[in-house]
Order: sequence, then C-alpha cells, then structure tokens
Amino acid sequence: MHSSIDSRQRAIALVEQLSAEKLPAVVQLLELLTSPPAQSPQSPGSHEESRLLEKIGQAFSAEKQSRLNDLRQRCEWEQLTDTEHKELISYEDQQEQLRVDRLSALIELAKSRNIDLLTLNQELLSSSEAEIRGDNVA
Repeated sequence: MHSSIDSRQRAIALVEQLSAEKLPAVVQLLELLTSPPAQSPQSPGSHEESRLLEKIGQAFSAEKQSRLNDLRQRCEWEQLTDTEHKELISYEDQQEQLRVDRLSALIELAKSRNIDLLTLNQELLSSSEAEIRGDNVA
C-alpha cells in the first residue's frame, strides 16, 4: 500500500541480517543520512565543494517537515483521504530524492577530499555538534 512503509520494512529486515562487525558502519551511515544538515569543519576550498556542501545541507522546511510528520502519523491510524495519501506519497518521494542527492554529494565530497564516508561523517557530525555548543569552527 505504501512504498515508503515497504522500503522501511525492507531496510529493517536487511539491518537485522547484518553481522556484528558491519553494524557500526551501517549505523553511522544511517546517522549521516538522518542527521540535520551540517557545515564542513573546513572552509570550502572550491566552488565545487561549496556546491556539494549546499546539496548535503538541503532539507525540508520546518513547515513541510511538520506536514509530512502529521500525514505519516495519520496514515498509521488510517485517517487519510485519497488526496492526503497522494500528498504523503509525494512528500515521501521528495524526501527520498533529497536523501539520494545528499548521499551522492557525500560520496563525491569524500572522494574529492580523499577520505572515506565514515571519516567524512565524523567530521560533519563533529562540526555540527561544535556549532550546537557554540564553538568557533573555521
């Protein structure tokens, strides 16, 4: 009925099949994909890096995310009209495309910096945490 629900269930099933040594890497990747957008701890060295960081930072507006959350919750209780169901699917598709674009940009940025995705993830998460604390990151 819901492609996003099917995808979510498939992802859960795949995670359950992982070996213990692969699980930390997958958890880090999931954290990276679901974490709030972060700025790089380094100043962008080029226009291309700036473009990639911008793409990594793209996310729904607070209003759009709130609407999506509301539709998801109401969908779980089977309280959506056909129009709302189509709206939910549209939002889910848009959000999935943002994730795909973000992951592509992350892979490209990691390659351009000659580091692996996990290291880049740690850099971005550290930078994000520093910004939350109010540290000066430059």
